Amino acid sequence: MIPEISKIKGIHPGAVLKREIKQRGIKSKDLALWIGEHAQTISAIINERRNINPGLSIKLGKILGVEKDYFMHLQASFDVKKLQSKNFDQKMPNLTKIRRVLFWDTDFTKIDWIKDRKAIIKRVFERGNPLEIKEIINFYGKDTIQKELTGIKNNFLPSFRHNLVKYLEEETN
Repeated sequence: MIPEISKIKGIHPGAVLKREIKQRGIKSKDLALWIGEHAQTISAIINERRNINPGLSIKLGKILGVEKDYFMHLQASFDVKKLQSKNFDQKMPNLTKIRRVLFWDTDFTKIDWIKDRKAIIKRVFERGNPLEIKEIINFYGKDTIQKELTGIKNNFLPSFRHNLVKYLEEETN
């Protein structure tokens, strides 16, 4: 029996299809014949190398006795989970932990946290508070920060060197 979508959100529809045809004793090539698809298409889907399209969702729904959009809902849920796992939400640090005033000379909403990381790291290590420094370490990672800071020669504020020692060397001990 095909499970409710709410119980399997984020799972590739091919995994659900594979389980279902196995339980029903259906071979993938037979399923392909019944719904008018290529066996390679069904094989690619059940091996999670291909996505479900609307037409296929309708055909599968009809033959398996579920809503015609069942597999499309699964596909959409899987796609959302896949994007989230690629850290699409992580293109910027948690901005609630970083004061806007720290970047007084630029439009805070237009900061490219990836491209401008060297300047951002330098600024936060020079002028940031402990919460901001820890958030930047969490966002970029210690290795990236050490790599970016290696080439910085112009550290005018004593707090820069102090924070480097305190937060980066403290983390290794």
